[in-house]
Amino acid sequence: MKKAIITGAYDTDVGELRGSSCMGLHAEAALGAIADAGLKKSDIDGVLCAYSFTEPHLMLSSVFCEYMNIQPKFNAAIEVGGATACVMVMQAAALVESGMCRNVLIVTGDNRLTGMPKGGAVATLAKVGHAQYEHPYGMSVPAAYALVANHYMHEYGVTSEQLASISVSAREHAMRNTKAHRRTPITIEDVLNSRMIASPLHVLDCCLISDGGAAIIVSAGETGADASKKPIEILGSGQGHTHEHIMAAPSLSDFGCKHSSHTAFERAGITVKDVDVAEIYDSFTITLLVELESIGFFERGEAGPACLSGALNLDGRLPCNTHGGLMSYGHSGAAGGMFHVVEAVRQLRHEAEDRQVKDSEIAFVHGDGGILSAHCSLVFGRT
Repeated sequence: MKKAIITGAYDTDVGELRGSSCMGLHAEAALGAIADAGLKKSDIDGVLCAYSFTEPHLMLSSVFCEYMNIQPKFNAAIEVGGATACVMVMQAAALVESGMCRNVLIVTGDNRLTGMPKGGAVATLAKVGHAQYEHPYGMSVPAAYALVANHYMHEYGVTSEQLASISVSAREHAMRNTKAHRRTPITIEDVLNSRMIASPLHVLDCCLISDGGAAIIVSAGETGADASKKPIEILGSGQGHTHEHIMAAPSLSDFGCKHSSHTAFERAGITVKDVDVAEIYDSFTITLLVELESIGFFERGEAGPACLSGALNLDGRLPCNTHGGLMSYGHSGAAGGMFHVVEAVRQLRHEAEDRQVKDSEIAFVHGDGGILSAHCSLVFGRT
């Protein structure tokens, strides 16, 4: 079976976008991706849309298609938290490889920063806790991740300095990216001195809240795109799910990313050693550290010291989140995960400018939804 390819990719400006709207960001991202693929709206026969905090709707993908005047053969909204973007890419690949669709548009976007009251996004996310066993006791998303961080500190000797170095590496990448939401240099001391959110996680250990949108086109074959826009092959994908609420997690060390990445690597016929660049969901510094070890890029207890020594930098052992990630590039809901996908495409096309990883041929992308609950891994290859 011929592998699906990514033929178009686009992301909007990101950050504080006054006057933006969910549908406006969706439309801009979609039209940008369609143009990047050398297609017309009429060429799109499949649409996958995510979810929105600012414009919630039971059928958001249908709302989007109506807004854009698109009548696809296949249309669905998908909601898997931070794993949504990767899950949609996996679904789109299945649609084109099965012959059901020729060109699938995957679109995400939200204006969480300017389209909600101050603290609105955090308040909405707080409701994901278990209604009986977590929410009444004040469990929040940062507190749940802090629980994992404390476990890792106890079991594997992870330090706050090591976690802070992950945020610093992300900011160093963002400083090379003119579109990033945050580009001001930070140090490990800045992270450690920033406001405590849920011990041991400081505010600079946490992702941003941003406005922005992103979209890609997954196709069954090459399109009319500019020859310089190298199509990117989806070599492998996989999912892993162990729980929803942190109180039901079978482990605070092993999560579904271990299974999703193993499946994706196996389907792609590669190992972690073949990956040139990684774009991994980084809602918190501990999120990325846990996933780096569970996926197999580093052994248990190795990721912290490695990150502190610069392993995630452009010239490091594993260049990671080269656009700046959720902590510095921006995070606008499902589009946050899609930013990782778009960056992987740009890296493999060799159009990432000052943040380009030299001679990159294989990229790994990972999305994580909930409290390390739902996982989807993707392997892309430069054709």
